[in-house]
Amino acid sequence: MGSGDKIISAMRNNPRDWAMAKLLTVASHYGLEVRSAGGSHHVFSHPSVKDSLSVPARRPIKAIYVKRFVALIDQIQE
Repeated sequence: MGSGDKIISAMRNNPRDWAMAKLLTVASHYGLEVRSAGGSHHVFSHPSVKDSLSVPARRPIKAIYVKRFVALIDQIQE
């Protein structure tokens, strides 16, 4: 089990108080594309998934965004 797998498992158990660095680690592990053109949000997308996810880059990231991020990872794994 890699570090990306461990982090996503921890996110499933507790979606509160995550930093953007952890989301970026998971994104690189699962091959997500990340756009952050100097703005206040990071946009996560993957070629096999139709929708993208925009997450505010504030710390800590709200639980709803972490839950949506986990759902995006689940769609990639299907």
